[in-house]
Order: sequence, then structure tokens, then C-alpha cells
Amino acid sequence: FLVLLNNLFAQDKLLAPTPPMGWMSWNFFADNINEKELKKMADAMVSSGMAKAGYNYIFIDDGWQGGRDNKNNMIADPVKFPSGIKALSKYMHDRGLKLGIYSDAAQLTCAGYTASLGFEEQDAKTFASWDIDYLKYDYCHAPPDSNTAKIRYKAMGDALKKSGREIIYGVCEWGERQPWYWAANTGGQLWRTTHDVRDKWKMRLTETWGMGILDILDINVKLHEYAGPGRWNDADMLIAGLYGKKGPTGDGGGTGCTDAEYQSQFSLWAMMNSPLYASNDLRNMNDATKKILLNDEVIALNQDALGKQAIKKISDSVWNVFVKPLANGDIAVAVLNRSNMLQTCNINFSELGLNDKYEIRDLWLHQIIGKGKKWKGTVLPHETKIFRLKITGKP
Repeated sequence: FLVLLNNLFAQDKLLAPTPPMGWMSWNFFADNINEKELKKMADAMVSSGMAKAGYNYIFIDDGWQGGRDNKNNMIADPVKFPSGIKALSKYMHDRGLKLGIYSDAAQLTCAGYTASLGFEEQDAKTFASWDIDYLKYDYCHAPPDSNTAKIRYKAMGDALKKSGREIIYGVCEWGERQPWYWAANTGGQLWRTTHDVRDKWKMRLTETWGMGILDILDINVKLHEYAGPGRWNDADMLIAGLYGKKGPTGDGGGTGCTDAEYQSQFSLWAMMNSPLYASNDLRNMNDATKKILLNDEVIALNQDALGKQAIKKISDSVWNVFVKPLANGDIAVAVLNRSNMLQTCNINFSELGLNDKYEIRDLWLHQIIGKGKKWKGTVLPHETKIFRLKITGKP
């Protein structure tokens, strides 16, 4: 009876009240992962200050699977994971971290490994027995229609709820079937809204695939009404610190970004309440990458308890301006220079529907830069300025 009550309570509890944060293996390792490297990355997450800043998940992406045993239980690759996944979970939990894992709603994953179609309940119980905290569920090798996707995602969502463990569920069908309308009903706490990010600012005219920061922003920002605590629009991984590394994000024209562009992605993803998944080498970060990923004031916007995704208030060929209300009554404002030139911005907050007087704090300079009802300043090409406004008086 107590077990039943606990299971009912677990189903009713809001999972992911704020967007998950952590590090995901795919962009850096692709499927060349193993327990030794993942432990090193976990240690670096702690020693670098990332864990203290809120990054508490290590997400194992595709490539961990070793097939099924003679009882059809999913098993880890014994060469890559000789100690097993449960031992890896313990390693994470002992360090205050959590472990995410990956599967696919078909017979094979994107990289051709064993997936979960037809084994949803069995695999969910296996993941629970391994003390897994999160499942990324992909959609390669699956039919393109929406109805099949809803059925397959609900099958795994229901299985996770019955597994006896709280496991956050990430739906990853790349936005093709508009999951913001239905993924929460299948049990998902977050859903990818676009195809995979590549290490670039935007797609070039000659490119037909591989999305850049700007391409994903323009899709994800329109979906603000579907986001909130326990239901997040996932704009894919952070690419700060990759600098054109060969591999998944180097495909499709991913030749690298400037630090200003990486900083923009971080600012915009935080404003949009996208999960914050670093994907660089945490063991070797330069100062610029640390400055971006460890900005606690920007992270605070992403993790704000109100859970409101920013709304774009100004949109033209040069300027995008976004507004995000915060739980304590403050307002976050982000100003993106989309152009390839240094620009001077002169903005009156009343243009954004903000009619009070404000104290203006620059979250990248970490200082108060003025008071009043407007801001004027220069913005680098592809840079995003981000401010926290505190009301100081009525107009």
C-alpha cells in the first residue's frame, strides 16, 4: 500500500520545475563514449564550478548500448562500460550529480544501436533499476506521421511513470510534428523544437541542413506560450567552447563561432528557458568559455521560478529585443544585434511595454549601469546585451 501511495505521489509531482542543466556527450564524443571519459567529465564538472553553478546532469547520448541479454533486457556495451550503468549512476550521485541516458522510439537509434520500440516497459524498468534520472528519447528510423509519434512517445512516457522512479522525459523528434502541442500529454517535460544545432551562427544560403544559433532562435522564440514549469521548449545543446571541433557539430557547415556568438546563444537560451546543456570539453575550458557558462546572473534568468519564456518585442533586420518577467517582479531584457556591423542601440523601455523607472543591471558586466526609462549603448555584431531591470519608481 505504501509503495502504491509513493508511486501515485511520484506521478503527481512536477518534474523539471526549472529547465534541466548539465553536459551532454554527443557533440564532443559522438558515440565514442565510455565510463572512464564520462567520470572524468563529471569530475571536471565539479572542479570547474559548473556543478555549483547548477549543471547537475551528465547525459549519456547515443552509443552506450550493447544490445539485449537472453531475457531481452537492455545491456550496456561491456567494453565501453565494464562496471555497468548502475555503478556509473552511483559515481554521479556520490558527487551530487545526476545521470541521463538515451534511447529511440524505433528498433535502432540514430547511430544504429539497439533502441526501445516494443520494449518500453522493460527498458523503463531497466533504467529505473540503474538509478537513471533522465531519458532523452530520439526518433530516428521512425515513421514521419504525427499519430505514430504520439503513440510511441506515450508508450515510453507511461512506462517511465510506472517504473517506480522519477525520470525526466525529453522528447526529441526535432519539432517536425509540432511537439509543443502534444508532448506534455505523452509524459514529456521538454521537447526539442528544431533539428540539431551545428557550431555556426546561421545557415548559409547554399546550405540545406545543419542549423545555426540564429536559425534555432527564430523558431523557438515563437513558442513562448507553450513553455512553463515542467514543460520546456528545448532549443538543443550549447556550443560554447567547441570552436569548430570536428565531429557532429562540425558537420553541415559547423566551422565555429566567435565568443560573442557563443555568449549570445547562452543569453538567448537562458531568456527562452531552454535547458542548458553544455557540450564542450569541461576538462579544458579557456577563460572565455568559463565566463559564458558560469555566468550565475544569466543562469538565474533561466532558472527563475516563474518559468516565463521571453517574448520578442522588437524584430527587424538589425535588432531583436526580448522581454522576460521574473518571479520577484524584476524584468529581464535582451538586445541582440543581428547585423554584421557594430551598432548603436537607443531604446526607450516604453517601446517594450515597460512604463516604470528602472535600475539597469548589465548581467555580462555584472554591474548597475544606470537608472531611468531608456538605454543607449553599442552592441557588437551578433552580440546580445542582457539587462535585469528593477523598478525604482512609477512614471
